[in-house]
Formats: sequence, C-alpha cells, structure tokens
Amino acid sequence: MLIDDIEYNTEREHLIIPEYGRHLQKMVNYAKELPTKEERNKVAKSIINVMGNMQPHLRDVPDFQHKLWDQLFIIANFELDVDSPYPTTSQEELNEKPEPLKYPQNFPKYRFYGNNIKTMIDVANTWEEGELKEALLFTIANHMKKCFLNWNKDTVEDYVIFNHLFELSDGKIDLKESEEELADATSLLKNKKKYSTSNSNPKKSHHKKSNSNRSRKRY
Repeated sequence: MLIDDIEYNTEREHLIIPEYGRHLQKMVNYAKELPTKEERNKVAKSIINVMGNMQPHLRDVPDFQHKLWDQLFIIANFELDVDSPYPTTSQEELNEKPEPLKYPQNFPKYRFYGNNIKTMIDVANTWEEGELKEALLFTIANHMKKCFLNWNKDTVEDYVIFNHLFELSDGKIDLKESEEELADATSLLKNKKKYSTSNSNPKKSHHKKSNSNRSRKRY
C-alpha cells in the first residue's frame, strides 16, 4: 500500500540548520561522500552559491561569504574536507561557552537607589570640606530619600537615609548627628504627581476637541 512508503520528519535525519531545508542538507552529505578533494571543492562552491541565493537579505552584511562557509561546515558537522577561502572555525570554538557577564551592581542590598548613587557618593568624597560639599551631601541624601519613597510608596525617617548613606560611603559620610532635616515626602513626590497630572490633561482636551468637531454642522 502507498501508506507504507510515507516518510515522516521524525524518522528523517535531524536538520542542523533548518532554515536551509532538507535538500541542501542532502547536498552537503553528498559532498562529504565524494572520493576526491577536487570534486568536493567544486560541489562545496556550488552549495555556497545556493546558500547565498537563499539568503539575499544578507548580501550587504560584512563577511557574508565567510558566514556561509562557516555555516557549511556546521551543516556538515565539521566532517567536510574542502579548502575554504577563509579561516575555519573549529567545533570546539563553536561549542565554547562565553564567560558570564558581570552585572554592574555594587550594592544589590539597596537596589532602589540605583547604581549611579555610589558614583555620586564617590565623587562627593573627593571634594574638600566646605559648604559646597555639605550642599552636595544633602542633595545626594534627598535624592536617596526620593528613590526610597518611589520604591516603598510610604514615609521614611531621615535617620534611615543617613544610615544607608553612611554604609554606602564606607563610613566616610556621616550625617546621623546633623540637625538639618531632609525634604519632606510631599515636596519630593510633588514633581511626580505634577507630571502624571499633566500627562492626563492632553487626553481630556483631545477628547473634548474630538467631541466638539463631531458636533459641528457640515455644509
């Protein structure tokens, strides 16, 4: 019966790069079985031309031909003995795992402050003692308080911010005994509320405008 001759994909050879299809995989397998290197080189160049025609959108990519030759060796499972015009990538280099990237976070304990706060603190420690440095320190502390409120959406006492600042500066900035208070939560979050209110107004005005246009008579 004809149904006995049906070949399912699950029974076929695994496609290493499925984008090129099964016919190109068979062409590569055919090239691998050729007896002479001269014949394999000739067929390999023909395969490269077919691969290039199947990827016309990559013709403007730098090293386009080099990429095709690398893909040819990958499809052949690095078992195709031909002369490549480019340096070939070995299977070991292809399977080599990249080094893990370091996440630039100095203090994951206080993520809500962001990474830039440590840079600001380090810069402040390089300044000479005086009014300018004191103003900078309280600016940093107010910014930390604002970040804390944005994250926690609640009130926070100044001594909490001063303790965090002391810890993040490795004990070099100590405002815990200061009599000056930080800005209150209402003023720190005022800009945020003002911004959200201003964003909502254009929608309302646009809605009114569209309604007024609909109410106009057309002649």
